[in-house]
Amino acid sequence: MNVARILAEKGSSVVTVSPDKTLEDVIQILADKRIGALVVAQADGSVAGIISERDIMRALAQHGGSAFDAPVSSHMTAAVTTCTKSATIEEVMALMTDGRFRHVPVCEDGRLIGLVSIGDVVARKIATVEAEHQALRDYITMA
Repeated sequence: MNVARILAEKGSSVVTVSPDKTLEDVIQILADKRIGALVVAQADGSVAGIISERDIMRALAQHGGSAFDAPVSSHMTAAVTTCTKSATIEEVMALMTDGRFRHVPVCEDGRLIGLVSIGDVVARKIATVEAEHQALRDYITMA
């Protein structure tokens, strides 16, 4: 299975925020949408960064309450690891494990086209393993 199939199943809608929004704005969006990260996107659709709950906690630990008024660009992760829709689940899992993050923006031609979370990847991996186990059980039963 690849990222294109995950996006086909879950949709390619991504909640984004502009780099000039405040950290307080980001916190409100995360709470309202019940999500753990936002892609920070430029007006042209390119990825400028990503801001996660971890980034917010680090900002608050370093700057206290003054962090709420700072622009997202001050606290986002700017060096974002992305993938393409042709990436396999295994490749995305390796990226997440190596980078210790839970969200990977999907880009094609420099533009954001989706977002894959660790939950998306694990759910599809579990479904694949369960299907393989069922196929083995069926094979053994028929033998």
